[in-house]
Amino acid sequence: MYIREVELKNFRNYEHLNLKFNENVNFIIGNNAQGKTNLLESIFICSMGKSFRTSKDAEMIRFEKDFSKIKVTAQKQLFPVDVEITLRKDQGKSIKVNGMNISRTSDLLENLYIVIFSTEDLKIVKDEPEKRRKFIDRELCMLKPSYLDSLTNYKKVILQRNNYLKERNIDSSVLDIWDIQLAKYGSKIISMRNDFIEKINEISARIHGNITDGKEKLKIEYDPNIKIVNNLENELYNSIKKSQPSDMRLRTTTRGPHRDDISFYIDDINVRSFGSQGQQRTAALSLKLAELDLIKAETGEEAILLLDDVMSELDAGRQEYLIKTLSDIQLFITTTEINDSLEKAASKGKIFTVENGKIKP
Repeated sequence: MYIREVELKNFRNYEHLNLKFNENVNFIIGNNAQGKTNLLESIFICSMGKSFRTSKDAEMIRFEKDFSKIKVTAQKQLFPVDVEITLRKDQGKSIKVNGMNISRTSDLLENLYIVIFSTEDLKIVKDEPEKRRKFIDRELCMLKPSYLDSLTNYKKVILQRNNYLKERNIDSSVLDIWDIQLAKYGSKIISMRNDFIEKINEISARIHGNITDGKEKLKIEYDPNIKIVNNLENELYNSIKKSQPSDMRLRTTTRGPHRDDISFYIDDINVRSFGSQGQQRTAALSLKLAELDLIKAETGEEAILLLDDVMSELDAGRQEYLIKTLSDIQLFITTTEINDSLEKAASKGKIFTVENGKIKP
């Protein structure tokens, strides 16, 4: 899979833009705050239906404009695909796939497979658990639209339950209505997360071994909020039910997949607590590269990788490894300059220069 063309109107600092891309490597070069990341954001939103930077669609509409339009034309193995998204300040978001309107975000998924790797992702190992849960959710939503349905329903129920827990008089029998639903949707989330981490662990370990020349062994473990058993729904329901007294006291839901985490180990040492910054970054790099292999294995399509200002954070060896191992997929690389490590890749690809919302090949 690769992106042929992107067309933007009133998106962030772009008034109008139409670009055709190289099938392999595309460098987006410019100083900070010129629009490099904005371009990658426009590509990403056509994959997931939302930004990787903000939860507010209105923030992506150009200043003093009422709407924004993003159109991506891509080529899959067997057929082309067009995704067009229109953001309106007063009327929300509309999505078209191959000219047909779709009403649910889950119908957008599985059209474009995009993996984003930014400087923030380099911190995924050491930062708070919420970032690691967002990583799992983002990738599973893309691979399995049914996961998005379960996650959306789970979030709705937990919001209702938490709001009720803040009321003065709480009836445990009323809580039980939400507990049953949390167990239904939450058990599906946990099961799919567990399967995902098992697969990503195996791939990440192989990639990490290649990056470190076999000197280190990476292991990724899923840390669910409950014990994994055959009847997950019943196990989760009982766990939530037992926590009702503490939930009433704390006025929040304390059990369920919204409290899950992932642990990273290098040679059986917890990387988050005891690993060096270099080890944390290499583990994060292995994790992101494993996404690409997993998408290929699950869908048969090569994903597109967006590298947002991440190259300057990696040493020359890591940069060369990235370019060498990703020669078969389409790359979008934002950077302030092309150094010696990237010069060979640049000669085979296409270079775009960005300045104040204007891009020139």
